[in-house]
Amino acid sequence: MRADRRGPSMRRMHVDDNKAVAVRAIAIMADGTPDDFHDVVHPEFLNHEAKDEPPASRGRGPEPAYATALWLREAFAELRWDIHEAVGEGNLVAVHCTMSGRHVRPFAEYDEQARVAQVFPPTGRRFSATQTHWIRVADGKAIEHWANRDDLAMALQLGWVPPRPLYLARSLLARRRLRRAAPPVLAPAGAQ
Repeated sequence: MRADRRGPSMRRMHVDDNKAVAVRAIAIMADGTPDDFHDVVHPEFLNHEAKDEPPASRGRGPEPAYATALWLREAFAELRWDIHEAVGEGNLVAVHCTMSGRHVRPFAEYDEQARVAQVFPPTGRRFSATQTHWIRVADGKAIEHWANRDDLAMALQLGWVPPRPLYLARSLLARRRLRRAAPPVLAPAGAQ
């Protein structure tokens, strides 16, 4: 590891700049435009959480990040992230926040092959769940993302768990509709 020859105040400014980028990367998920994503998200950005997200959210760069925002905005009205604190070390920033909103349209989760795995029909309920996002910054932009979310708290507040028989039936019907409407998923090149 190379020694950082900048003084403490210069290192602090660098970490503070990275924290500002990370906080903005979270904030634009609620209402950012494609231009906002191009301003904040690195062309090589990788979201390690995209494995459960729609096909458009997978890949590198600002466009998949924006697709994730649209996916969340479609299902949840009044979507927001309240930032509690951001802590940085070098080019890595941890952002502790609370995501909240109201479930107004079906929310789909996807499997490893990017097929609809399950669908949660809208409940109209509000939720508020804590999250921690880890964002690596390069060239003044977010280049890598991981998250730890309290999905159980969200599911309990929205009535997804414990599942009631009628809600399970609605979920199966919603999944069938979404699978029929989705374009077929193509196998990666070279796959048999």
